[in-house]
Amino acid sequence: MECCSRSSNFPSDLEYQTGFGNHFSSEAIVGTLPQGQNSPLICPFGLYAEQISGTSFTSPRKLNQRSWLYRIKPSVTHEPFRPRMPRHEKLVSEFNQSNSSATPTQLRWKPVEIPETPTDFIDGLYTICGAGSSYLRHGFAIHMYTANKSMENSAFCNADGDFLIVPQKGRLWITTECGRLQVCPGEIVILPQGYRFAVDLPDGPSRGYVAETFGTHLQLPDLGPIGANGLAAPRDFLVPVAWYEDGSRPGYTIVQKYGGELFTAKQDFSPFNVVAWHGNYVPYKYDLSKFCPYNTVLMDHSDPSINTVLTAPTDKPGVALLDFVIFPPRWLVAEHTFRPPYYHRNCMSEFMGLIYGGYEAKADGFHPGGASLHSCMTPHGPDTKTYEATIALGNEAGPHRIADTMAFMFESCLIPRVCPWALESPFMDHDYYQCWIGLKSHFSGLSMNEDNVDLQKGKPIER
Repeated sequence: MECCSRSSNFPSDLEYQTGFGNHFSSEAIVGTLPQGQNSPLICPFGLYAEQISGTSFTSPRKLNQRSWLYRIKPSVTHEPFRPRMPRHEKLVSEFNQSNSSATPTQLRWKPVEIPETPTDFIDGLYTICGAGSSYLRHGFAIHMYTANKSMENSAFCNADGDFLIVPQKGRLWITTECGRLQVCPGEIVILPQGYRFAVDLPDGPSRGYVAETFGTHLQLPDLGPIGANGLAAPRDFLVPVAWYEDGSRPGYTIVQKYGGELFTAKQDFSPFNVVAWHGNYVPYKYDLSKFCPYNTVLMDHSDPSINTVLTAPTDKPGVALLDFVIFPPRWLVAEHTFRPPYYHRNCMSEFMGLIYGGYEAKADGFHPGGASLHSCMTPHGPDTKTYEATIALGNEAGPHRIADTMAFMFESCLIPRVCPWALESPFMDHDYYQCWIGLKSHFSGLSMNEDNVDLQKGKPIER
């Protein structure tokens, strides 16, 4: 394969490998993968062997993740890292009272406007909330990004955790050490901890959401009584094929996120010089439209966990550090049932975003590109308009299809602290609470003993 430039347009028929958690292998030039061993004395074509480990060496085999990269020059060939100047003031990876606040109030943000000044993915990334610490290898962070320009002569590396990116506006052309991925709104991409990547914006302005997990990786949820099929199918996950850049790149900058701070190192070549690779620690993407939802077919509204795409588990069975849940197009058919999500208080905390369309529980105010946060044990549920419209239909409402929508939720067992710039944002919806203030009592008193109650007024009858 000839040396290519990242700035060249991505091909419309970009090739991928398929599967989730597989051991993959790919070579841009036939014969560049060593046979029979990982690190021969001299690799084919004079390449360097380099392993990237996503888990400890001694993790159980079923959990162990690592890949071998065969590259033109090793990634260690760079100048010392130095703090990036000017500092990025809106990234957090260790949440405490000095940099974030606790609040049980329901929060909602309107869609953030795309900046007018040139802003790439790194500078457009900012933390909304999170919990725990990347230093302690336990926790999560939720970010959002707005950008209007591609990264130039630079690559980003997150040493803190995995990124799950959910673009809402504008495609992302993402170049990684394993190859290239095109990610459109309605798709997601997972960029594992430690991989270097660059983001180009073929459509110009871009906006989206990012979840970051510290110390654990995302996996497919168990299906339990659902059986062998349903939800996200392993074969629908796409992994890049090997692609490389060669040649001199003076002043190329590696930007590394480490402990929530950014550091830079200079080198004279592209980090995307991997000619071949094999392993199971890889970036990948998934088209949310391929999700096969399950739902009730008789009565009651299912718990949102039934829509889990990926989960980052904790050591406690059934408890997630982070779940990624979606609310895709689907049919609602339950009989004698309040079909929108029920009113709820949850020991988990829920951050929601909207990719396109509307959300079934909010008639007004929740727009594509916006977000909401309902923290641990904070009550939430359908707004007044949704409730009144639903009960007005009565029990004779027939099957209803929710169409042209894609909402999602990041859900965590940890209680998030919220960053000051998120609380002080001009896009904060300070009237969010108003959507529930109109909920009125429909209590009739009919459940009380008819001998002791005035059925018209719902008051005890004086004897």
